[in-house]
Amino acid sequence: MSDLVLHVTGARPNFPKAAPVIRGLAALGVRQELVHTGQHYDEQMSEVFFRQLGLPEPDVDLGVGSGSHARQTAAIMTGLEDLVVDREPALVMVYGDVNSTVAAALVASKLLIPLAHVEAGLRSFDMTMPEEINRLVTDRLSDLLFATSADAVAHLGNEGVRPEKIHLVGNPMIDTLLANLDRIDAVAARAAYKLTGRYVVATLHRPANVDGPADAQALTKAMHGVADQVEVLFPLHPRGRERLQEAGLFNHPGLRVVDPLGYVEFMGLVRGADAVVTDSGGVQEETTILGVPCLTLRANTERPVTITHGTNRLVTREALPDVMSGVLARGRATTWPVPPLWDGHAGERIAAVVADRLDT
Repeated sequence: MSDLVLHVTGARPNFPKAAPVIRGLAALGVRQELVHTGQHYDEQMSEVFFRQLGLPEPDVDLGVGSGSHARQTAAIMTGLEDLVVDREPALVMVYGDVNSTVAAALVASKLLIPLAHVEAGLRSFDMTMPEEINRLVTDRLSDLLFATSADAVAHLGNEGVRPEKIHLVGNPMIDTLLANLDRIDAVAARAAYKLTGRYVVATLHRPANVDGPADAQALTKAMHGVADQVEVLFPLHPRGRERLQEAGLFNHPGLRVVDPLGYVEFMGLVRGADAVVTDSGGVQEETTILGVPCLTLRANTERPVTITHGTNRLVTREALPDVMSGVLARGRATTWPVPPLWDGHAGERIAAVVADRLDT
């Protein structure tokens, strides 16, 4: 076996989490390779993140593309197996809860390669979410589990994970946010989209909100209720676009749908917004740091720390317009709590643990 650390990323949420870890390991002289599975593969969902976040070009791009959960996971496993056999890494590192994550976890464990999971222990306790299944499987197979918050550590302990495997390190996605804060320009974002007054950013893509016709119609009604009050800018994920268009989402003069944005552009809009409407886990975390009110259209969250130590709130679609009215009336807070260790140094903590593991 070599001394190589093999990072496996595949989708937009992985890239801001991986960047600080890769930098931290590079500073310690650890040999690394980056694999992009191609789960997200177009310019705005993938390539722009590599440029903006200073990620190295992937050493390997598997180019698996889209497909059903089973087909996509199987394609990633097939491509990764040959690569892992060839490289014989000392450690495989995976991020978050996407299909690329669980695929790499299965390949590494079956080939007896140690596995590290960044963002371990998050739980929604909703088994209808594919991400929850991915989290559970990946954590069960991991040798190093890097947790972002104390509740995640508690979940892992309750599931029988040995304490020596678990490391509370903070949130590497927040490392990326803080490292780029000088580039995240709300004034420039406002000017780019000719936003002259108050506005809300929306980003929604979960199956429970966009897959079924009835859900898409309910979401459309809720968002139109928001757009009756304030201008809404909606960078729309390819997932669900057709369904939401059929439901009439685009037909409100106060709601502007745009293509997915790069990291810097999107965060600039979020930073200047009066509120954000989302079903994304990462956005719940980023708004927590920026102090932007976040209304999450889900029945649960695997990131409850963003509610207890942040600006997040779970909201139903039916209640969204009324809740938004209250948020707009109150305005943004001047102070708010932030989770412990979300300080911009999680990548360094993770790198130190990994380097120590490689030395033993």
